[in-house]
Amino acid sequence: MHTTLISAPELLALLASRQPCRVFDCSFDLMQPGAGDQQYRQAHIAGAVRADLDRHLSATKGDPDAASGGRHPLPSREQFALWLSSIGLVPGMQAVVYDRQGVNYCGRLWWMLKWMGHEAVAVLDGGLQAWQSLGGAIDSLAADASLAPDSTQISKQKYPLAPALIGLVATKTIADQLGRASQCIIDARAAPRFRGEVEPLDPVAGHIPGALNRPFALNFDSEGKFKSAAALRQEFDQLLAGRDPASVVHHCGSGVSAVPNVIAMEIAGLGSAGLYAGSWSEWCSDASRPVAQG
Repeated sequence: MHTTLISAPELLALLASRQPCRVFDCSFDLMQPGAGDQQYRQAHIAGAVRADLDRHLSATKGDPDAASGGRHPLPSREQFALWLSSIGLVPGMQAVVYDRQGVNYCGRLWWMLKWMGHEAVAVLDGGLQAWQSLGGAIDSLAADASLAPDSTQISKQKYPLAPALIGLVATKTIADQLGRASQCIIDARAAPRFRGEVEPLDPVAGHIPGALNRPFALNFDSEGKFKSAAALRQEFDQLLAGRDPASVVHHCGSGVSAVPNVIAMEIAGLGSAGLYAGSWSEWCSDASRPVAQG
């Protein structure tokens, strides 16, 4: 079972073994929301299911059943289970998630499956680029072809809810614990956004007071793969500077690009940290909440 990362050679062997498996293409572009579908049509791992950030991995804004706020609110676990049933994922089946944007988006599905109690989910290390470099099988779709998986290959079993394997942190908890040693907030956005020098997506610039900054791209080497466990451990130890790893809550702009930091801490042997899924976009939506800059 792969529960954090899977290499391209390991995925090749897994698919050749004919073991039950679902591969998900989570490619996306915040500035061009339709680009991910187009990229999937052009090239995806053979047999991969399309998982779109807006359509499949987020609730609609204003949904009263959403599990978080922010620009990409989490759907309820019940709603997400319906989608998992529709694409044929069943408990215990190995899931593999990837994108072609440096784990910027596929980590969201990795986290959500853990949140559903699904342990057997791994990120393809190096993404689609690593698979193509290996010569793995690639499919494409015509412009008018359906993005839905082949219904004849889908189990009719409903996906059951199970206890979450990972922590979802609410805005109230962040606010109540602000400034206390029991909570260490790590912000995954780029440093200029963290400092409040620029803000291309949200109405307020800055960061949650007391937060530390670790841009998620720092977790990867020059090939787009996660750094070694030893390197990640050293970097997080330096960032935390004696703070308890168990107190860490990760966030970003909308709860998506923070997940590589969650994964990196697991690789480093620092445990499973919480995620503030609403993130900066939810925090800054209320003018009464404090904002820091610099």
